[in-house]
Amino acid sequence: MSVTIKDIAKLANVSHTTVSRALNNSPYVKPETKEKIKALAEELNYVPNYNAKSLVLLKSYIIGVFFSSISEGTSDTFFHQVINGVNKVMDTKYNLIIRGIDNYEYSRPIDNKSIDGIIVVSQSERDDDFIKTIIEKDIPMVVLNRAIEQEGIVNILSNDTKGSYDAVEYLIQNNHRKIAFIQGNSEFESNKYRKKGYMRALEDYNIKIDDDYILGGKYTLENGYDNMKKLIELEDRPTAVFCANDDIAVGAIKAVFESGLSVPDDISIIGFDNSNFCDYVTPTLTSVKKDSLVMSEMGGTYLLDIINKKNVDKNKIFIESYLVERDSVKRL
Repeated sequence: MSVTIKDIAKLANVSHTTVSRALNNSPYVKPETKEKIKALAEELNYVPNYNAKSLVLLKSYIIGVFFSSISEGTSDTFFHQVINGVNKVMDTKYNLIIRGIDNYEYSRPIDNKSIDGIIVVSQSERDDDFIKTIIEKDIPMVVLNRAIEQEGIVNILSNDTKGSYDAVEYLIQNNHRKIAFIQGNSEFESNKYRKKGYMRALEDYNIKIDDDYILGGKYTLENGYDNMKKLIELEDRPTAVFCANDDIAVGAIKAVFESGLSVPDDISIIGFDNSNFCDYVTPTLTSVKKDSLVMSEMGGTYLLDIINKKNVDKNKIFIESYLVERDSVKRL
């Protein structure tokens, strides 16, 4: 049988109200009494009944993590890093629910009684209506991964444009001039940032931008494979390819080897995200590190601060990306 507040109150010779206040760190309980009650609770393995507590405090103890989409375009690596980061810093009394904004209307209605806070992992402007709805319903929120214009919201994102610029500049510094770009989902802001970095680097080094070298698709292995096949078939094929994420890069590497060519001897490849598998493919994959884990840890911490009504500086926070050099780039 589980231990209740009344059991602790009887043993501590205090009222159950005092026990409740002590366990919630109320300033109205003497420190020595609070320590005694907490020691008893620990000794008896007391577990708070958050369902009952939520009825009293009008809290659900539920945190929502909403991606633009779970089924379309969100890579496994990015998804897992975000969830791990949020879960790492989340208070144990909260439960996480994971949803895609593209199908949230099929879930139960969202309001500030059914959910205590939301982390929006945004990829597209199509999320703006959802973000507006959360604001109107006065639900604490943090937006990750995409810059938004709305003021008064904690907005944490990676500097993908600079990360992409650094990757292409690295290829240029290794004497590559024929540099292709295999894109991810065109409607995703992350893809737009990465394309901007690619274009800017070529322009800054006075390298002509060849439309044949820019191929679209999705953040998938299949996209990398199919588009690399097309690049290989070009009469004037590129010597290097920048891929919008690591999944695309791995698909591209497979296509190169199947064509009887080699990475990096014939074609150099750089990915983006610095996924765990970058050290375990052949050759090991040079990639831009986007610290999604840190971004999501910060997001979870800020959200808890907002829920607990702490003062939070609601500005844009940029997390710098940087290049991790491995064996997939050859100096010409």
